[in-house]
Amino acid sequence: MAYYAELDNQDNVLRVIAVNDNDNLDPVTQLETEEAGIAFCKSLYGEETIWLKTSYNNNIRGNYASEGYLYIREHDIFMPPKPFDSWTLDVDNAEWVAPVEYPVEPVGVYKHWNEELQQWEVQE
Repeated sequence: MAYYAELDNQDNVLRVIAVNDNDNLDPVTQLETEEAGIAFCKSLYGEETIWLKTSYNNNIRGNYASEGYLYIREHDIFMPPKPFDSWTLDVDNAEWVAPVEYPVEPVGVYKHWNEELQQWEVQE
């Protein structure tokens, strides 16, 4: 089974569908290819649609795409929406990072980000 994300013109993920392995086979080589899977998706949903393969195991494109995620074309990764304006993209780990490192102390206590104060706070 392979998974494909449909994108809009602004690279927002609209949906993710599962595609049977047989529908990912190149008709000439009989090998699985992304191009064959994209062609199959377009045959179902229209030639004007935009599709990219995503990996349930995060083997390609950083994260498994989900509805509402973004495809960041310049880095070829899927990302959830940016949680706060101050956070930056860590391309190597495909994650959003706060400007202040998450505190380890106190242990076992939930902390949340305060965007206005630009700091982590202990959840009361």
